[in-house]
Amino acid sequence: MSSSPSLRVIATLSVALPLAVLFARLGAWQLSRLDERQAHNVLLEARLADTVAAFASLPPDTAAGHYRRGRAAGSYLYDREVVWAPRMRRGSPGVNFLTPLRISGSDTVLMVNRGWAYSPDARSVEFARWREADSARVTGYVETWTQECGDSAGAAFPGSCGDSSARALRRLDRSAVERLVGKPVYPYLLMQTSDSALRADSVPARVGEPVLDEGPHRGYAFQWFAFALIALVGGSALAIREHQRPAVTP
Repeated sequence: MSSSPSLRVIATLSVALPLAVLFARLGAWQLSRLDERQAHNVLLEARLADTVAAFASLPPDTAAGHYRRGRAAGSYLYDREVVWAPRMRRGSPGVNFLTPLRISGSDTVLMVNRGWAYSPDARSVEFARWREADSARVTGYVETWTQECGDSAGAAFPGSCGDSSARALRRLDRSAVERLVGKPVYPYLLMQTSDSALRADSVPARVGEPVLDEGPHRGYAFQWFAFALIALVGGSALAIREHQRPAVTP
């Protein structure tokens, strides 16, 4: 004997309703992520709009200092420079120069992202060509070393961190860059935006302002709510059709 319409209705709704609830919850979660992103952007916009502070005055808590504008003065250690690679710019492969800045009175160096230069293989570059003056006064915003690549003292330089022979860093890992530079490094990385109007061949293209967008959360939320509506309407339609279908007996 075949199942009755009422059993088929129950089976259909028992699938459609939980799916609709699940999809709706996922949509609500994406909206909460959007709210968090918007609040975060408001905070960062306020920091970027703040006055430029001396590097020494930045808070020791990197979370509190992230994206604040800072300035530093010192001398570059070009012989210990590394590149962050690969980095793309306007569809072209290249690298970003991470140059240690020695600040008077400190044994710890500040890594300065001086900007981007073209590299055919997005890894190797002629370091000497891109040297600027030895002394520098740098202005920009501060980044933090947020990516871990599993580097550990005494072990071989991990391939996930980069290529030590090319002095190329794949991820912004503080311990890895300290191994390449051979000196302790500040917990902040200064992204140089000053002198951005220079067009000399020996000057890397400075980094732009950070993009503070809302991300894909709004679109994802719309998709999940659409899935919830489809599950609810589609399940209801199937349930109605099953209810109207007469039971089949042998």
